Amino acid sequence: RQCAGIRLTHWKHGGIVGVSGYGGGVIGRYSDLPEKFPGVAHFHTIRMNQPNSKFYKTDFLRAIADLWNFRGSGCMNFHGSTGDFVFLGTITEQLEPIFQEAAHVLDQDLGGSGSNLRTPSCCIGKARCEFACYDTQEMCYEFTMHYQDELHRPAFPYKFKIKFDGCPNGCVASIARSDISIIGTWCDNIRIDQEAVKAYIAGEIPPNAGAHRSRDWGKFDIQKEVIDRCPTKCMALEDGKLVIDNAECNRCMHCINTMPRALRPGTDTGVSMLFGSKAPILEGAQMSVCIIPFMRTEPPYDNVKEIVEKTWDLWMEEGKNRERLGELIQRMGLPKFIEVLGLPAAPHMVTEPRSNPYIFWKAEDVPGGFARDINDYRSRHAR
Repeated sequence: RQCAGIRLTHWKHGGIVGVSGYGGGVIGRYSDLPEKFPGVAHFHTIRMNQPNSKFYKTDFLRAIADLWNFRGSGCMNFHGSTGDFVFLGTITEQLEPIFQEAAHVLDQDLGGSGSNLRTPSCCIGKARCEFACYDTQEMCYEFTMHYQDELHRPAFPYKFKIKFDGCPNGCVASIARSDISIIGTWCDNIRIDQEAVKAYIAGEIPPNAGAHRSRDWGKFDIQKEVIDRCPTKCMALEDGKLVIDNAECNRCMHCINTMPRALRPGTDTGVSMLFGSKAPILEGAQMSVCIIPFMRTEPPYDNVKEIVEKTWDLWMEEGKNRERLGELIQRMGLPKFIEVLGLPAAPHMVTEPRSNPYIFWKAEDVPGGFARDINDYRSRHAR
């Protein structure tokens, strides 16, 4: 339908609709022409909490397909950007029967929607990946079960996403799509198998685990394809041996991905915590800022939960309606945010020296103090 050159949809998004005891999980959709199209007068969407790492059994897939064919449109979405698998299209009267059968027969819960904790999601982790630095599935499950109230009963200023990446490769893109990104990392040295390095150089082992073997890219050149591509220039080949200045390594994973049989993450592993990424809504796309470069953790992850809950306390107190965490950090400044978390400022929080707007020193933080004279400043920086 068009009105004065503007395209209008017949779908009305939202509305008060859901299942008993839950404030989220169901997204109401209605047609504004119910008399003309009674079959789609209601077309509600139900988000379902996906299994960790999206592992499915065929009997489960058949069961949910049968359920949705019987009580809904039969259309499903695998997967929404949050991670849920999504049932598309049912009527209000079917919501409660769907939820009861999913919960009590299929042992399957609803996901998150609305101004609450959205369904936590994780990469494939230690189930199939040799680079995973922590058990993403275990931590994701623990957080999902521990924060059921935050997941199902909206009380936040806006949506809140936590995603778990097992290593800096970031296979669930947590650094770009979550308010808190928990990324596996290590604090010791990259493990090097020098014999395997020689085998890569000699062409005995294909680089990138053979992913590029379908085209003839020529002989593998470790200098051009690994050493020169290191963003911090911390690698060198000396007397046929690969040398890494691990203090300068920023965990980009390029060398490890290119030569996985020669290089592996270290063994002293933990997580980095980054805050504030999101897709465009108000201020445009934002990437997470690193607040905690390294933290060791183990079940039940109380030290990580403590940081999460401090963040929520601040956000619920100071956040505006529909303001994501990253936008709050931009508005109030990073110093205030880390002060509330009880963390010191660190170089990892600075994007670029001298141009990052987040870090401002207080006089009491500088040994000996400092005095600022605006007239002196302007004499050296004329407008």
